[in-house]
Amino acid sequence: MNIMEEAGTVAQATISDTPLLRLVGVAKRFSAQRDIVDTVLARLIGKGSLPAVHAVDDVSLEIRKGEVLGLVGESGCGKSTLGRVVAGIHPKSAGTMEWKGISVDRLDAQQRKRQTLAIQMIFQDPMASLNPRKRVRDIIGEAPLAHGLVKPAELEAYVDDLMTRVGLDPTYQLRYPHQFSGGQRQRIGIARALAVQPEFLVCDESVAALDVSVQAQVINLFMRLREGLGLTYLFISHDLGVVEHISDRVAIMYLGRIVEVAPTVELFAQPNHPYTKALLAEIPRISLTPREFNPMKGELPSPLDPPPGCHFHTRCPFVMERCKQERPEMKTVAQGHISACHLNG
Repeated sequence: MNIMEEAGTVAQATISDTPLLRLVGVAKRFSAQRDIVDTVLARLIGKGSLPAVHAVDDVSLEIRKGEVLGLVGESGCGKSTLGRVVAGIHPKSAGTMEWKGISVDRLDAQQRKRQTLAIQMIFQDPMASLNPRKRVRDIIGEAPLAHGLVKPAELEAYVDDLMTRVGLDPTYQLRYPHQFSGGQRQRIGIARALAVQPEFLVCDESVAALDVSVQAQVINLFMRLREGLGLTYLFISHDLGVVEHISDRVAIMYLGRIVEVAPTVELFAQPNHPYTKALLAEIPRISLTPREFNPMKGELPSPLDPPPGCHFHTRCPFVMERCKQERPEMKTVAQGHISACHLNG
């Protein structure tokens, strides 16, 4: 079954020209923790600081109000970490994140609370992200009650409305997560995110664990919510078919860096970066013409020791000496289309 046929057409939403969220040079590094033996050895031999994992490396992005930005890349490229930084789950190691034109570092306590509630995350595995000991009513209703968004006497009706909105039977609100199917559990996760009235949703592989037919239903739900509530999405996925269908623009990520950003139609029709071309070439297609499958050579380098220059040069078929030494800058290759490759001059 083709998800494009199942999901129908994407509803057109009003997209503002003003960025709702802006990232400038954002980085996230994770340092390994030494055990007792490593600590003793480090002191004896004078070993320096531990190497850091460069999960996100100098990322700059703008996401406009009302749009869906798809974020694509191989496993281990840092896209989920970037999503967690945006959602406030991981603190950034460097750079600036602006919310509605103001750096989040300059927000006062009340503004920061509103900003934190305004950005919510929906995770890949709904069973792992839902508390198995809590009933659905408490999972959905806990946060709005704690933040004073709803009064205790109004909670049941509030949860009823949210469950109905995401396509769940409100009479099931006293059930536990294990009593639902995978698709229903994902809807519970969506209702929980919506419960604090967010403006921005980070969807981290939110349909990857679902059957294809259920994926289509959840994608349709995302688009209805976008149109009805004026939501903005950062939609993280490795599935290019889903991203092509749901996104207004697509950002391609490789080893912690954004290498290309373009409107969806433009990127799929005229990819610029060699990595983007390699990803699109590997999409399975039904065709009467025989096509030789040429997988991308090599593996993603370790983020503990990323290669110098262009991170993709170890796998790029067009590599030049310059690529091994100098990091390429983002350059405009068409209207709204930017790419980081030395082949662009």
